[in-house]
Amino acid sequence: MITTTISDFRKDIKKYLDNVTLNFETLIINRGKDTGVVVMSIDEYNSLSATQHELSSKKNEMRLDSAIEKIRNRNSFQKELFG
Repeated sequence: MITTTISDFRKDIKKYLDNVTLNFETLIINRGKDTGVVVMSIDEYNSLSATQHELSSKKNEMRLDSAIEKIRNRNSFQKELFG
């Protein structure tokens, strides 16, 4: 995670945005007392959105937890879906 001020961000926008997109960094731009902005890559945003969606219902969360537990216990199997 990188933090900067709005003034420093303005001075070197390209450097900061390159760090966000190329290095998968999250940038926090402080804008004064207790305010700020978070900048992240579109890939990171999409990943967080997908995770939030998958965990949005208790049923989905339980299904995912069960699948993870099966994999950890080596109690899973592969199934060919298309011949």
